[in-house]
Amino acid sequence: MTMSLHHDQAVSPGFRTYPGLTGAYTIDPVHSMIGFSVRHAMISTIRGRFDRFEGLLLLNGSHPARSEAYVSVQTDSVNTGVKERDGHLAGPAFFDSATFPLMSFRSTGVRPLGDDTFWLAGALRVKDVELPLDIDVAFGGAGDDAHGRHRVGFEGSATLRRSDWGLAWNTPLETGGVLVGDKVTLTLDVSAVRADRESGA
Repeated sequence: MTMSLHHDQAVSPGFRTYPGLTGAYTIDPVHSMIGFSVRHAMISTIRGRFDRFEGLLLLNGSHPARSEAYVSVQTDSVNTGVKERDGHLAGPAFFDSATFPLMSFRSTGVRPLGDDTFWLAGALRVKDVELPLDIDVAFGGAGDDAHGRHRVGFEGSATLRRSDWGLAWNTPLETGGVLVGDKVTLTLDVSAVRADRESGA
């Protein structure tokens, strides 16, 4: 997630605080993206996204490690650009959206790494499985938009094994290997709008 601000007092070499950002922010799905990529047929990469999601960021600019993040995604909004494939992904073999309409992420810790980057620890729940997931996050910038709303931006990425969450469907290829790779790369591009005008500590 990304933003450009003046530098505030550093808490240690290579680290800084962002007191002006303290507050609650709602993720703007129109200007945000939750995407993924996975190997297909051992030779190419399929990329997709989720079209419907919401989230809340509770930012503590004076103490970034105390910040929190919560995201909820509608699993039937998976979009790879191929209707038949999207139906398969939303069906019982993968997300089983009829039974599990939502998947969610909640943060459990934040570690500033310096240079506007952070390590975000959390838990990802898919279907009835919740496991730890760590996300590399970059703070990109902040400012008021054309409507006078204060926004923050972040970018993030994470890699996971889908089979750990029970998304293990596959089919073997005649040439060897399998149709769908197990490793999935998640990419996040988040723009969030300030929901309150009060600055916390």
